[in-house]
Amino acid sequence: MLQETLNIKITKASESRVSEVDWSNLPFGKIFSDHMLMMEYKDGEWQQPEILPFGNVSIHPATSSIHYGQSIFEGMKANRRVDGKISIFRPEMNAKRFAESCERMCMPVIPEKMFVELVRKFVEVESAWIPEMDDYSLYIRPFMFATDEFIGIRPSETYKFMIFTCPVGSYYTEPVRVKIEEFYSRASVGGVGRAKTAGNYGASLYPARKGQQEGFHQLVWTDSKEHKYIEESGTMNIVFMMNDTLISPSEESDTILRGTTKRAVLDIAKMWGIPVEERKVSVEEIITAAKNGTLQDCFGAGTAATIAPIVKIGFRDEVLELPPLETRTTSIKIKNYLDDLKAGKVEDPLNWCLIV
Repeated sequence: MLQETLNIKITKASESRVSEVDWSNLPFGKIFSDHMLMMEYKDGEWQQPEILPFGNVSIHPATSSIHYGQSIFEGMKANRRVDGKISIFRPEMNAKRFAESCERMCMPVIPEKMFVELVRKFVEVESAWIPEMDDYSLYIRPFMFATDEFIGIRPSETYKFMIFTCPVGSYYTEPVRVKIEEFYSRASVGGVGRAKTAGNYGASLYPARKGQQEGFHQLVWTDSKEHKYIEESGTMNIVFMMNDTLISPSEESDTILRGTTKRAVLDIAKMWGIPVEERKVSVEEIITAAKNGTLQDCFGAGTAATIAPIVKIGFRDEVLELPPLETRTTSIKIKNYLDDLKAGKVEDPLNWCLIV
């Protein structure tokens, strides 16, 4: 078995902190479970993975990831099912995207089956931290960074792969307000927009903060060349509904992160016979539809955000109100289905949920 091949060393914490958690108050990403997984890459190969008590990591001041940005991550969730079992939603897609990020950032690839098994085993160890309430889950953060103690612009020869987890509630506690960004860019053709690398998020913080100061939760990024076409939002992919058709920007461009949740949304829609279009989506098209009432729905789709309804779109000097939430029957139905699927309340015909 793969688990035996990996030979994961496990050192348990002397005492669990899970009893200290206020489960009715779970701020996103601030409460961490008892352990972390660590695996080092050196001498051209991955070393024995280890699960050990959660704690700080000591690094050299010249650690290359700090200076040259070789750092990538993923995000996924584990849920407690109604039958008491634990499931992880589509981890193989995160494994594939992580491998693609490794390639683009010149980092050693973790084989997809190994990645999934490391995540599965770690979640098994941290199972006591999975909330039992509806709309709550265990957020899983695998990441990798370069560790060479060297000042020089070249790929590192050593790396550290780690996983930690956080019990979480909703990322957004209210419907989302977004602003279409026409000056700053998230990514350009030929860049690293498709990789889930830390630098993409670092570069987005300043324009995002400017948007927040104007009363918006997030930006909607547009193409860097002309700012005429919509790409994605800050924490999620974006989906629109017009003429009873779900429409989302095509992921053929290397400027858009390929989203697991968005792919699930579109696959579910197709399974239900709802028309789906993945194509270029112009800013003009969306603004016109919002003004004339033909934009039926707009929402974000992401691991952290899940399905996040967008209620206002800022564009230049206007703020456009979108249809009332109660009219958005398709996105509500998809969200409820995804929630029920992860909770084991409905059948899983496409085998999306890995049982731990």
